[in-house]
Amino acid sequence: MRPARGDRAGRGTARPCRERGLCACAVGRPWILRVRVGAGGGRSGKAARVRPSVCLSWSVRSRRLQPSAFPPGQTCCPLPPRHGGGRGAARGTARMKLVRKDLEKDNAGQVTLIPEEPEDMWHTYNLLQVGDSLRASTIRKVQTESSTGSVGSNRIRTTLTLCVETIDFDSQACQLRVKGTNIQENEYVKMGAYHTIELEPNRQFTLAKKQWDSVVLERIEQACDPAWSADVAAVVMQEGLAHVCLVTPSMTLTRAKVEVNIPRKRKGNCSQHDRALERFYEQVVQAIQRHINFEVVKCVLVASPGFVREQFCDYMFQQAVKTDNKLLLENRSKFLQVHASSGHKYALKEALCDPAVTSRLSDTKAAGEVKALDDFYKMLQHEPDRAFYGLKHVEKANEAMAIDTLLISDELFRHQDVATRARYVKLVDSVRENMGTVRIFSSLHVSGEQLGQLTGVAAILRFPVAELSDQEDDSSSEED
Repeated sequence: MRPARGDRAGRGTARPCRERGLCACAVGRPWILRVRVGAGGGRSGKAARVRPSVCLSWSVRSRRLQPSAFPPGQTCCPLPPRHGGGRGAARGTARMKLVRKDLEKDNAGQVTLIPEEPEDMWHTYNLLQVGDSLRASTIRKVQTESSTGSVGSNRIRTTLTLCVETIDFDSQACQLRVKGTNIQENEYVKMGAYHTIELEPNRQFTLAKKQWDSVVLERIEQACDPAWSADVAAVVMQEGLAHVCLVTPSMTLTRAKVEVNIPRKRKGNCSQHDRALERFYEQVVQAIQRHINFEVVKCVLVASPGFVREQFCDYMFQQAVKTDNKLLLENRSKFLQVHASSGHKYALKEALCDPAVTSRLSDTKAAGEVKALDDFYKMLQHEPDRAFYGLKHVEKANEAMAIDTLLISDELFRHQDVATRARYVKLVDSVRENMGTVRIFSSLHVSGEQLGQLTGVAAILRFPVAELSDQEDDSSSEED
């Protein structure tokens, strides 16, 4: 099928998008195909009627463009959610489904889950540990021998149970691959044979552990709780550089990076600079419309140094009025302008620390993490005896029951050594027993990356613990 002339929608050259799961409409240049269908359902030149418009989407398996129809009057086909991008951008109400939970008194047992969104793959990655048992549907290439002796191969879907050995997670594509050995009899796979399962959204899996600790069980509750669905979008920019990000409860994802070379202003001639700046702003507006779902997002932060954010917002809404862009005009109140030192991703933390932002995002996990880390830095600056970091020092403070807020990265709970992982879990449980607050930071958040630079574990204390500080001073003087 080829698009009829004049039926291509959007500006510029119509190019189908070959990104995973995205239809061509996602890039704002869909291919609209009009197919004439006869009365009997086949193609015919006689008594033909025009079928509803068809949109091309890229199929990863067949590596071809597949047509999909959408109703008359609808300008774009609905897009599937794609790790926080596209028209399912920030998160809907759907959460990971807990199908079954069978735990014994000693906390051994298994749970059956169905991940429904790509972000759920991040939760699954944090649930999996080496030595666990994973049962899921997969495709296996099987060799067959015919009666004549010829050998052929077929791809067969089967269900395998693996003892997990290697876990590979792609944070940008939100793809999770688990490699291990088969531990249950199967007609296609021998016992002990290696296989790699690629876990997919909307496909059930069963995870069995010898010991389900409190941190893992808490993550299941978070993943299955619809209340954890508040999200934030952010545009961090400077002249010629912009990052469009989605801040979900579990990660910060860069959905688009816009770079345009902006010539300097010349005396008496600013036309090249103005044209390049306008082209840059236009690309950022397209990225916002492509990657932010305004039905879910409650706030869009526009952060920049100087007056770039004001100039950009003025341009965006002036163009929205000219083109009658209802999507932007109806959601104008969701845009919030804040200061940032640059257009790089790390400047997002500064935007999230802004008091106007924290008051507006008070019910989101990301804002809570940023505030806790900011409080820690302030305490470290003004009262260093009440701000500790590093596992040994934090454990000593916990022995004194002095921890008010524990800041810990989820990366530590993925440690390969079972004893080390159990040590972190014990610290979390002990702080909670002592009526302390525990904040588990996502290593994919900007705040989680900064906490990782402080060994991944820190604590704000209820009262100064001078003995630990004295011990540290004594040890440093001995080394000198």
